[in-house]
Amino acid sequence: KFLLILLLPVFALAQSTRISDHNTIGWFAYTGTFQLTDKMGVHTEYQWRRADFIENWQQSLLRVGVNYKLTPEITARAGYAWAETFAYGDIPLNGFGKTFTEHRAYEMIQVNTKVKPFDLSHRVMLEQRWVGRYTSADLDSEDEYLYTNRLRYMMRWQLPLKKSGERIPYIAVYDEIFNGFGNNMGENIFDQNRVGILLGCPVNKNFRIEGGYLNQIVQYGREIDGQNVLQYNNGFIISGIFNFDLRKKAAQD
Repeated sequence: KFLLILLLPVFALAQSTRISDHNTIGWFAYTGTFQLTDKMGVHTEYQWRRADFIENWQQSLLRVGVNYKLTPEITARAGYAWAETFAYGDIPLNGFGKTFTEHRAYEMIQVNTKVKPFDLSHRVMLEQRWVGRYTSADLDSEDEYLYTNRLRYMMRWQLPLKKSGERIPYIAVYDEIFNGFGNNMGENIFDQNRVGILLGCPVNKNFRIEGGYLNQIVQYGREIDGQNVLQYNNGFIISGIFNFDLRKKAAQD
């Protein structure tokens, strides 16, 4: 029922008239987790998001947080994110065609389970967002920040490509839907959806790399000529994922 409620805005959009903007994208991502104790860890992340394949900026995103393991399968995280979104595409996200900054606080719960032969994960994230905007086209920087809320849900399936051995490659598929709520939502109760199809491989015990196809659908927070605007972005994503266990070093020191 929870997933159905999240998807209702998508179904509604399918029945409405809209303007479409299509882009090719290329995303490069770094994720680093530093395990400090059995329960506590630090999350670091940077995403270099490009448009027009990789020619121009789409977005620069930095995210940090503190992890807490509630159980071996359940991780909670709280943290801060900074994003710089650029004026890409035929119809920029900002109505004046300007780059804008966003600050976020976020809280997250991730549940990892195994449904043989798949490794399955569910992630729910709540974001408090302060989105920069301009009250005049003459301004060179944002003069106010609009507060909004967003709820994200991601499901990811991961399938190992062999039963045993070291550095087992895998295929991963994920879908994440974003919904806005509360005041100042504008048009985007449905904010966006992302689908990824990835091939991954561990390089060593601390590092793995994965990459593949990425599809992103974004609904604008405003209408143009009384119509909703949807952005359809297709391209690739390449991620380097680092996991460092600092508990042994702390014990030795």
